[in-house]
Amino acid sequence: MKKIFFNVSCLVLLATGVLACSGQGKKDKESAATDSVSVATGNNSAVQADSTGYIVKVGEMAPDFTVTLTDGKQVNLSTLRGKVVMLQFTASWCGVCRKEMPFIEKDIWLKHKNNPNFALIGIDRDEPLDKVLAFAKATGVTYPLGLDPGADIFAKYALRDSGITRNVLIDRDGKIVKLTRLYNEEEFTSLVQKIDEMLKK
Repeated sequence: MKKIFFNVSCLVLLATGVLACSGQGKKDKESAATDSVSVATGNNSAVQADSTGYIVKVGEMAPDFTVTLTDGKQVNLSTLRGKVVMLQFTASWCGVCRKEMPFIEKDIWLKHKNNPNFALIGIDRDEPLDKVLAFAKATGVTYPLGLDPGADIFAKYALRDSGITRNVLIDRDGKIVKLTRLYNEEEFTSLVQKIDEMLKK
């Protein structure tokens, strides 16, 4: 009996470790039993999050922010109004991000990078410049990556302690049209198709 208990305990520890390494160990909210989670903030108001940790919704205006890219340039989201914008929230410790990023590069960035009506920014969660540059090299991506110290930009879109990878698609008016979480081939294909469709208008 003790041996069985020991083996079960080891399996639980192993599974926990795998989740942490794949980027889902950051207290992800996906295991929440309800579709909505209410989290108290410092000013006594509550932020409603969905089951994946998003605090923004499709149809809402995308929260504005200024991000510093790895080349030192600063980009303000609101200055991209008039373009179709995709934000990818990522980090080097996220295994799912590493899996998804080459597809973003191949199926989205290389297809639309020369289109003046499109912008793509990868926003790296709380990592220093040298680590983000090494991450870009390791994944082979050439699309712009920005720094998010303290995950402050991320926290405008999702609960600060929820996991990544996440993609936010924003229309020309600055409204959110699609939110994705983790990497799912079917969902990713629908993201690619939505971008293609929006850029034809």
